[in-house]
Amino acid sequence: MSADDIGTGRDDFIDAALFLGMHSADDAVRVAAKAFFVRHLDGRVVMSLEQVGRCDDVIWGYSRELQDLYYPFMDHLHTVMDISREGYDRADVRLALSDTGTPPWLPFTDRMLLGQVINRKGLLHTVGGRSDAFDGLPVRAVADWPAGQPEPSFPEPLERLYRESLALRLPVGPGALSEGV
Repeated sequence: MSADDIGTGRDDFIDAALFLGMHSADDAVRVAAKAFFVRHLDGRVVMSLEQVGRCDDVIWGYSRELQDLYYPFMDHLHTVMDISREGYDRADVRLALSDTGTPPWLPFTDRMLLGQVINRKGLLHTVGGRSDAFDGLPVRAVADWPAGQPEPSFPEPLERLYRESLALRLPVGPGALSEGV
């Protein structure tokens, strides 16, 4: 695990783009997102309740058959990994609404998430180019997985459930795993 990924002494926050990135149709995004979760499996991450809901909203748009293949992995991951699902508090919201706390040009959902991250002195992890919109803020895109390296694996039975869940692959492109999530 590198210092870029964990061990900063502050909470590691994740967004829906990173979580859903594990099922991206773009293998570079998929493996980078998966690697983050494999490396953090024994640690703790924080995810706002809104971001959890955004993930569900995307998945519920797919067929029941694909959901039945996806959810056993997601359910098991949420059971074995310390993912603290937290609502916003007043200080998070005040900071999100302040033009000095979060950039006013960002979508409101991103301002709320960043208000939570900044207020709690955390670091938000996301995927790919999404982090470009957050220049100067406590946001980091997960690193690309090194070319030629074998894909990281979850411990069993999580890896088997993950492989089965890949029947559902999410589109990439503008809005698919970034501002649209």
